[in-house]
Amino acid sequence: MSHVQPPSALAWGVKQSFRSYVEAVGGKIELVGSVERATDGGFVFARDGDATLTLDPDGRPQGRAQFSGEVRFEAHGGMLKVAIADPAFEFEGAAGGLTVADPWAPGKRMTIAKLDPAAAVTEAGELVVPAVTTLDGMQLLGDHYPPGTQLDPVRLKLG
Repeated sequence: MSHVQPPSALAWGVKQSFRSYVEAVGGKIELVGSVERATDGGFVFARDGDATLTLDPDGRPQGRAQFSGEVRFEAHGGMLKVAIADPAFEFEGAAGGLTVADPWAPGKRMTIAKLDPAAAVTEAGELVVPAVTTLDGMQLLGDHYPPGTQLDPVRLKLG
């Protein structure tokens, strides 16, 4: 295994069509804490605490890192309400996941996206990992994206 510099931030747009929909119907996207809007419309969460990241001999990521901040989506007078808070990536063996604070169970986490470490690539100082929805992710996003739906890739900014 080779060590790489811990990620300084996590950049993720959730799903471009979801963001566009919320804004197109007059909804709002609110940023709370240490999260910023990226030029591509996604979100950049700052690392929160220690992070471990190694690459196995095949270049697949292993380890965990926690990030802070919250993105709140609201539309249709509050009928659509989604919060993505304090994301973390976790890679172990051939599996990976993106977890967030569970809005229905304080103090717990839920895995909203399955990550594919085997398909991860490093480009321009970022580790880019494809992501698809899980059952929890489908429920969090209002039952619109069944498990396995392609999401925006997760980008870990190295260094």
